[in-house]
Order: sequence, then structure tokens, then C-alpha cells
Amino acid sequence: MTRLHRRALLGATLALPALRLACAQSWPTRPVIMVNPWPPGGSSDTMARLFAQRFTQMFGQSVVVENRAGASGTIGHNHVAQQRPDGYTLLFATNSTYAIAPHLIAPLPYDNRAAFTGISLVARTAQALCVHPSVPVNTIQEFLAYVRARPGQVTFSSAGIGATSHLATELLMAAADLAMVHVPYRGGAPSAQAVLSGETRMSFIDAITALPHRRAGTLKMLAVSTATRSPLAEDVPTLQEAGVAGFESSTDMALLAPAGLSAPLVAFLAEAVREAVNDPPFRQQIIAQGATPVGSTPAEFDAYWTAESDKWGKLIRARGITIPR
Repeated sequence: MTRLHRRALLGATLALPALRLACAQSWPTRPVIMVNPWPPGGSSDTMARLFAQRFTQMFGQSVVVENRAGASGTIGHNHVAQQRPDGYTLLFATNSTYAIAPHLIAPLPYDNRAAFTGISLVARTAQALCVHPSVPVNTIQEFLAYVRARPGQVTFSSAGIGATSHLATELLMAAADLAMVHVPYRGGAPSAQAVLSGETRMSFIDAITALPHRRAGTLKMLAVSTATRSPLAEDVPTLQEAGVAGFESSTDMALLAPAGLSAPLVAFLAEAVREAVNDPPFRQQIIAQGATPVGSTPAEFDAYWTAESDKWGKLIRARGITIPR
């Protein structure tokens, strides 16, 4: 078995139509490129490389991550949109690129929905609401009161206009009736460093990045952005638990392909994702990176894509968020 290891192929044999089994036996016959529309070194790049290694083992051919960053991820998306839908070019994207960027960058050089085939969600990462240690608060409620007493004075940093760290803060300000000053940076690392140095007072930072600084006492982690607590910081409440009703924000990674990918191959790839995220050792690798394994059917991902796009598009319009040209 060179295309998929025996256990996966047996599962496909028992559960999948014959046409999908034929895909497993005939694809891939050469290396697969998985495009990551962000620079090397970030959380999505780390996760893309984990899945590329796993898929290489499963498929019997190399799956190679290719970083094509720029323009809020749209350069990588545009490249994939122009490739043949033969399964040899995949896209490892985040909701920042497939659900948010289309509301901020117009006109796009591609049709955001028509140009791609959604395959599956793969992983979800929480961000932590962090403040500089000098901010005299220890809970979310204390932080909200602190900001309300200083309208337009408290600064927050983000990884850039339209980044999830930016929009999560905009969502918080809208939900809690706050007014803070946005200081955008070029990426998550300089944004986190701004809080660490005291240049800004607050930011949403990837939980796995924030944890060592919390332990060192150089950041206060007040809450996480997801609906459930982070497996890496189970003592830290969610914003919903802390009293911000309905708040939920995360970086949701997904696997996509150029439009026109055959339905059997779409189903086969979605099955491969689900098998990977349900394998206990691989799940632990994902969790160790501060993420929650997800997996979904193509239909479930499509419904999520629509809902996520609607949610952030509404917020972007309501808050008047634009990217300066």
C-alpha cells in the first residue's frame, strides 16, 4: 500500500464508495504542494507542516508546504485559484484569508467562493486577552472597568488591520461598549512584543505564545477568545464565562483546493483529515501547539465558511474597518 497506509485504506474500503477507493489507489503519483498564504514561522505554518508530514505518511508521496505570503493572504489564495483542480495543489488557509480578507480587500483578483473547493476544517487555535503587568487589573471585569474609565486612552496592538487579533478586539469593543486605540503591527510577533515592552496595554495573542510570558510574569492572561477553555491553560476563563455574552473568536485553519476538484477526491481528502485528527498521537501533536483538532465534512465546512464570512463581514461594516491604500 503506497498511497495510503493499510488502516486508512481499509476504512475507506468499508465506508466509502468504489469511486473514492479508486482515487485512493491512483492519487497521488507525484508530490503534492500545500500552499500556506502566511510567512514561515507562524502558528498556521507550524500546523501546515504538521499536516504535511502526516499526509506524506498517509499518501505515500511527499506533501510539501510552500509559503506564498502577502496582501493579507490573498497572494497565496490567488495562486491556488489559478492551478489545475487535480489534487496536486492544496491550500492550507485560515479564516483570516478565506472569510475575513474578502471584506477588506476589493476588488479581489479571484471570486472567493467560486474559485475554491472547501474540503475540511482541520484545527482551531485560541487567542488570549493579555495585558502588560503594569495594568492594574486581574480579571476581565476589572479590565472592562479600567477601559471604560479611560475612553480612547487605552491602546491595543494587533498583527495588522483585519487580523484576527484586530477583529477580536473590535468584537470585544462592540460587545462591551469600549473605546480603545488600535496600533497595528506587521505580524503577531511584533504585536505581542509591543505589549511585553509596554508600548501598548493589551492585545489578543496566540495562547501558546502567551503562556511562557504568563509563567514569567511578563504578561497577564485574563481570558481566552474561544467558546471553550484552552487545553494549555484550563485555569483561564473564556470571555463568555467572564461575562462577555456571545463572544467567540478563533483562528480556524482549513484545507481547500482549486474549484473543480472531483467530488471523490474532495471526500477522500476530508476523510484523510478526519482520520488524522482522530489519531491519538497526532491529536497530541496538535494540542501541544496550542490548537484543538477539528475535522469536518465538506458540507459542514461550507456552512461554517458562510457563517464565518457573514459574522466578520457584518462587524467590519459596522465598525467601518478599512485597509488604507
